[in-house]
Amino acid sequence: MTAIIPLLPEEAGAATAPVRRRRRGRWRLLLRTPGRVFGFAVIALFTLMAIIGPYLYPRNLPIDPSAIYAGPSLAHPLGTDFEGTDVLALIVTGARYVLLSAVIAAAVTIAIGTAAGLASGYYRGLADSSIMRVTDFVLTIPGFPLLIVLSTVWDFGSPYSMGLVLGIVGWGGLARAVRSQTLSLRERSFLEAARGLGLPGRHIIWREILPNVAPYIAMNLLLSITGAIYAEVGLFFLGVVPFNTSNWGVMLNIAVFSAGAVTSPQALTYLLSPLICILLLTLAIVLLLNAVDEWFNPRLREI
Repeated sequence: MTAIIPLLPEEAGAATAPVRRRRRGRWRLLLRTPGRVFGFAVIALFTLMAIIGPYLYPRNLPIDPSAIYAGPSLAHPLGTDFEGTDVLALIVTGARYVLLSAVIAAAVTIAIGTAAGLASGYYRGLADSSIMRVTDFVLTIPGFPLLIVLSTVWDFGSPYSMGLVLGIVGWGGLARAVRSQTLSLRERSFLEAARGLGLPGRHIIWREILPNVAPYIAMNLLLSITGAIYAEVGLFFLGVVPFNTSNWGVMLNIAVFSAGAVTSPQALTYLLSPLICILLLTLAIVLLLNAVDEWFNPRLREI
């Protein structure tokens, strides 16, 4: 019987040092370019704005009717709207709805799409056929027109309900992609060995297959957030959702169709503020896509 000799403290520290260095290196690569630093900073700023902004800068600030479409100032950093409401307060309050609903939508999309794709690709047979028929049905229906129809019977005033519907409507493409990758992995030697050892299917799916499709899922998580932002802002901009909540799409709708901000030079900040916020947030997410890809794929770090 072979004796197990414990490592001395200094030897254990030397053995774990390369692991710590690899972990630090992986975190450094996420911030190795100015674009990625900018992306993280913008996402962190909007996240803080959504979480604590409405408490520090609430929308129910005193309205100044004499300062309609006032320009930026110390009292109103982004100016005021057609009623004298502070534009920054509207932006901060709308950020919570936009981000919360987008994150919920992405989480629902990833959960349903990943589970459906893994089950369909691994179990094959009747399970594969049934799941794919449902997936085909979801992909056949045009997403945005369906959302417009659902807005007539579903209360989109809550970011939770908006995010849930967006996630349910948008999981089909991810399910097909995960199924394709699962079918490819299913015939690999390490999975055949796992099946030969008698490991249960759920163990093979979650311990062997899921880590290999995780990079694709992570990329789709970011892309799902941007897609959800555009979808929800678009619904509010078109006016198909009742304006009973704060949203950047509501600001754009009022600015373009009701308040005459397009033809009023004094309303420039009111019109451009939500557009710039949407642009910055989606740009920051896109800048992080390459960082996430490199995180999971070491071969890309030398390119």
